[in-house]
Amino acid sequence: MSLTRRDFARNSAITGAGVALAGSVGALATAPNALASDDTVRAGGEEAARHGVGYGPLVPDPKGLLALPAGFTYKIITYSGRTRLESGEFTPSNHDGTATFDGPRGTTLLVNNHELKGPRANWEHPVPLTEGLVYDPAAAGGCTVVEVRPDGRVAEWVGIAGTSTNCAGGRTPWGTWLTCEENSDKAGVNGMTKDHGYVFEVDPCDRRANRAPKPLKFFGRYDHEAVVIDPKRGHAYLTEDAAGPNGLFFRWTPPKGFEYGPGKFRELADDAGILQAPKCFDSGGKFVDDLSRAAKIGTVYGVDWVDVPDRDARTTPVRKQFKDDEVTRARKLEGMWWGDGGAYIVSSYAREESPVQHDGQVWFYDPKRRTLTLKVLLGVNPDPSKDGAFDGPDNITVSPYGGLVIAEDGEGVQHLFGATDSGRTYPIARNELNIGTAQEPEYSEFTGVTFSPDGRTLYANIQTPGIMLAITGPWKRQKR
Repeated sequence: MSLTRRDFARNSAITGAGVALAGSVGALATAPNALASDDTVRAGGEEAARHGVGYGPLVPDPKGLLALPAGFTYKIITYSGRTRLESGEFTPSNHDGTATFDGPRGTTLLVNNHELKGPRANWEHPVPLTEGLVYDPAAAGGCTVVEVRPDGRVAEWVGIAGTSTNCAGGRTPWGTWLTCEENSDKAGVNGMTKDHGYVFEVDPCDRRANRAPKPLKFFGRYDHEAVVIDPKRGHAYLTEDAAGPNGLFFRWTPPKGFEYGPGKFRELADDAGILQAPKCFDSGGKFVDDLSRAAKIGTVYGVDWVDVPDRDARTTPVRKQFKDDEVTRARKLEGMWWGDGGAYIVSSYAREESPVQHDGQVWFYDPKRRTLTLKVLLGVNPDPSKDGAFDGPDNITVSPYGGLVIAEDGEGVQHLFGATDSGRTYPIARNELNIGTAQEPEYSEFTGVTFSPDGRTLYANIQTPGIMLAITGPWKRQKR
């Protein structure tokens, strides 16, 4: 059903003042380089602390790994090339998207993506080809399952292997993980023996359920980034990280009568349900070709949905199957998180491929009103080498203490940072592991930001070389 201009005018009158969010995010700005309305408060770092926001300035780490506010500590959970799986192989490298789950006997389970592209020979520590868990034996990527026990001991094993470029993904309401391939090589390309560009389901609690991995082709074949499930309506929302042309944000509608649950996706046909791309328009009914055109916090777009002609992209990539006036695109569509009755969606940055340049957006899609509202907008960072500015949001999570926690994948200095309901931002951590040189320092992105089920521990990854960290400290509810 199409969303009429009258429907949108009524909805925008409701959402224009900000979506009502429980314990999460209102209209967010960024600091100190935000592009926002004049009445938006801008604060970050020490300035935010003076307003009672955040946890104070970051304290340099004598071990040269992770700077945290005073009173906070970290623990290394896994470290590629140092820690080992139950089978004896080293932990794979290039940690990415992660989610946590309640495990048996008080344990916490984490499913951890490993963003490894191309042939296995290209990587020192690929995901091991565990018998029965392999999709394509030529591919290096996959997921591991990490078990953190109450006494602090850690175990790790393979959840899926032989997939490619496992970037983000999403946690399902029934307690499984959907891992996404950000690579769409076909069989015969880059040494692959099977087609790639799919989503796979991994069950952290049932190893037998992960045997004989099956691609969920009904979600489409393209450079997947993340996915979330609407637990009320049953839709899946997915992001595509691609350019030339820019990527798309998708909605998948399940077939009538489909009942969700562990393993249920395996029962669906490859063409089950309907995959659609968005077509957005402003309050005046004007078509919006690219989300980068939004230049003010609180911008609201109505959303219609357009069917994808060939979701498996046999001859033409999905995003190229549409003319530019048929769908709304965005650059670097990255992490997603379901919360407050909708989906938070990241566009990490926009450059020449987009109508307007920026250093990051976070949108909120409200499925009830069928609107997208701009919550975070980062202006182009003039000097990423300097500490203090935030740019390049990627993985995100909704914090149990209010607001969002965001992982940076920008240039220069890399942070985990928070954003409150009123728009103040504050640092949580800074990566101090220099993988470059003293003359030309380089710091890997943060990934996989997620809280433990009890909210006491913030897990996050340093992608290169691949380190999973558990951060604890005096968490508190943030002021608005």
